[in-house]
Amino acid sequence: MDSHVAPAGRAGRLLACALVPALLLTACSSSDDDGEGAAAPDAVPSAEATLEPVRFTGLPNPCRTLEEETVEEVVPGASDTAGEELESPDTAANATCLWSGIDEYDFRSLSVSLRRFETDPSLGSGEERAARYLADRAAEVETDEGLEDVSAGEPGEEDGWGDEARSFSYTVDTTTGDDETRPSRQQRVVVRTANVVVTVDLTGIDFDNDDPPSAEAITEAAERVAREAVAAVEANAPTSEEDGAEAGDEGSDAEDGTDEDAENTEDTEG
Repeated sequence: MDSHVAPAGRAGRLLACALVPALLLTACSSSDDDGEGAAAPDAVPSAEATLEPVRFTGLPNPCRTLEEETVEEVVPGASDTAGEELESPDTAANATCLWSGIDEYDFRSLSVSLRRFETDPSLGSGEERAARYLADRAAEVETDEGLEDVSAGEPGEEDGWGDEARSFSYTVDTTTGDDETRPSRQQRVVVRTANVVVTVDLTGIDFDNDDPPSAEAITEAAERVAREAVAAVEANAPTSEEDGAEAGDEGSDAEDGTDEDAENTEDTEG
């Protein structure tokens, strides 16, 4: 092994300083920015237009969108397979979970971010707003001149990919805590299902090799995570149909209570 290769324990400490803050910044900025600031005026519908209600009215816990087995395989040596949920001012609108770990000399860092949009007469339907947000997340990669070996794809030909999906593989030089620069392989997968966008970012660095992990391995892992997270949203996020059913049940209960009160009053008067 080359003398400049950091021991596994030291590698973990260096990357904790170098990569995690960057991931936190990316996740937070993605959550706070709805990506609609640059929308063209002609994309804004009339305030009088009738817009359909959104499908999803909330979000699941982002740290529970993945099975423990998936985390263990995608992030070997994960410090906590339960993940770390970032603080959010509104977890029903945006939520992010992070995982990171190092197995000998292989480092992985994974984030799953969920972003939900409501219908707004001045901005469009929830699905239209989500579609614009997906395009912005994709553009962040497409327009970044600092990225190398960028490969783009649309993996949505099979079931489990929501309404639209984009996937990007690329490499970028990453400076670790001792000012060494190493190439990292990264993958971003963005999927929209109705009015919710799932963004997966996976980073891999091989400390025992001057080359980054293979694009095939990182892509396969990130896309596996994306499909699992989308399935979790579709299965566990509250929907407008469920909200309507609950409201109907509450109304029926209230009517039943009123009928019982009326019967009791009649019995008393009689």
